[in-house]
Amino acid sequence: MTPTGPRDGPGVVDVVALGESMVTFLPSRPGRLADVPSFTRAIGGAESNVACALAAAGHSARWISRVGADGFGDHLVETIGAYGVDVACVRRDPGRPTGVYFRTAGDRATDAHEVAYYRAGSAASAMAVDTLDRAAADACRVLHLSGITAALSPRCLGLLRHLLAPRPGRPLLSFDVNHRPGLWRAPGGARVLLDLARGADLVFVGEDEAEHAWAVRGGPRAVRDLLPEPATLVVKQGGAGATVFHSGGTAFVPALHVDVVAPVGAGDAFAAGFLSATLRALPARDRLRHGHLMAAAALTVPGDLAPPPARDHADRLAALDDRAWGRLRLGPGWTDTAQGPQEEERTP
Repeated sequence: MTPTGPRDGPGVVDVVALGESMVTFLPSRPGRLADVPSFTRAIGGAESNVACALAAAGHSARWISRVGADGFGDHLVETIGAYGVDVACVRRDPGRPTGVYFRTAGDRATDAHEVAYYRAGSAASAMAVDTLDRAAADACRVLHLSGITAALSPRCLGLLRHLLAPRPGRPLLSFDVNHRPGLWRAPGGARVLLDLARGADLVFVGEDEAEHAWAVRGGPRAVRDLLPEPATLVVKQGGAGATVFHSGGTAFVPALHVDVVAPVGAGDAFAAGFLSATLRALPARDRLRHGHLMAAAALTVPGDLAPPPARDHADRLAALDDRAWGRLRLGPGWTDTAQGPQEEERTP
């Protein structure tokens, strides 16, 4: 699917990403939170991660959210804005704080980690239909949302239901399921996410995520059978690759060989890469490949955000034949074109 939202005009951007970002404290060394002596400050937020990655890749992006009238809110707005993201629509809440969280150095995807969230009652949890700058949210080719926002509060859930409802002239609606069971205070969150996903035009979901949330087994086809409504469905299959279902058929692209530094942020980066290629109307295979390449950039740095490969560099890699694609091995610094990716040595 190609974006059908407004392509030009005052204030129109390629992508609007709406959701909470938090100040993240990364451990100075591995170990339990109780044992880590110090932390490094960073930022984290699924939607703002996508906006930052797209802006760094040369697209125009806007982040819509709420932060506290505090130093952490200042840090978020300044840091995300420094990526080239339009932050003019971020509202400051004098009565609620900016969310923060601490995590260990383990693997978030496999729960081999600890995370301590301090986001209950955060400024972003007060986002609602009546606080939204609707004109700014609609002035884009793609509006990107995630299921995390729906879990923050009933007001946030109402906002997502409002944005994902059918309406004339809406931009392409992109939705990353992002099922986080620990954020849902009441049962039924998985069903809520399924209903929201059915209202989107483009959906990202992990195969394992669909199994845990919706008891779907049988691979990507079974996920598609459960979610036939979105025009485009991307099923991420971990280290195996990713499958996209779209009006023209189905495509699968295997994942790259990556020397992983940290697994955090890879899903958001994949979404950004896929959206970047979608905005450029590239073929389905190349959209998946750009998703894998952007994810590989995130996997080879310690934090959520990584410098993406230059567009011409990524295009050259995405255009490789299947054999050459399968032989790529990417490690730290691979996005530096002077170093370049390495082909994995194999023997027949």
